[in-house]
Amino acid sequence: MSTADARLPIVVLISGRGSNLRALLAAAQAGAWEPTFGVRVVAVISNRADAPGLQIAREFGVPTQVLSHFEFAGREAFDAALASMIDTHSPHLVVLAGFMRVLTRAFVEHFAGRLLNVHPSLLPAFPGLATHRQALAAGVRVHGATVHFVSSDVDAGPIIAQGAVAVRPDDDEESLAQRVLAVEHQLLPRCVALVARGDVWLDRDQVCARPEVAPQLVLLAS
Repeated sequence: MSTADARLPIVVLISGRGSNLRALLAAAQAGAWEPTFGVRVVAVISNRADAPGLQIAREFGVPTQVLSHFEFAGREAFDAALASMIDTHSPHLVVLAGFMRVLTRAFVEHFAGRLLNVHPSLLPAFPGLATHRQALAAGVRVHGATVHFVSSDVDAGPIIAQGAVAVRPDDDEESLAQRVLAVEHQLLPRCVALVARGDVWLDRDQVCARPEVAPQLVLLAS
């Protein structure tokens, strides 16, 4: 078996620009986890045909697929079709990198322990949309990003790791978003590696980690 074939397969789901997808693909292309360990993104799936992230995947030579949620009568039917599409790739992990869909319980349970999401806030603070606006309105001094296992509750799954940035007095939504996004780009590849390698895992809704990797679960940035 070739080295490439031996790397663990991952499917990434996107809906938009794909900047976190690019961070994952760049880490994989650079061999960031080799020679002792490696992953490969085997497919990028989007619910929107016009998602810019699809072009990023093509630039890296990764196959893309589109499954429009508008073609289905409801969330259950769409999620069932999406799960079937993902299963054709037999992924070790499924990563949500800006996938703007609320997933059904059946979908989440199907991929339990293998489904990761990155969210632009320090959960449980500021779930949902407009997180940077929420943070500024709340007057918090620290903001950041979270990678977590996905549960059937929106942005509420068990937390794997978090990265924090200081909120500056002159921050607006754009400046704060850019610094948080830089943290996401570091945090997501790190978490994918930790979970894929078995250093972090989910056990009955609790995140477990090997003691030696605990320092990697917190990222501090300026």
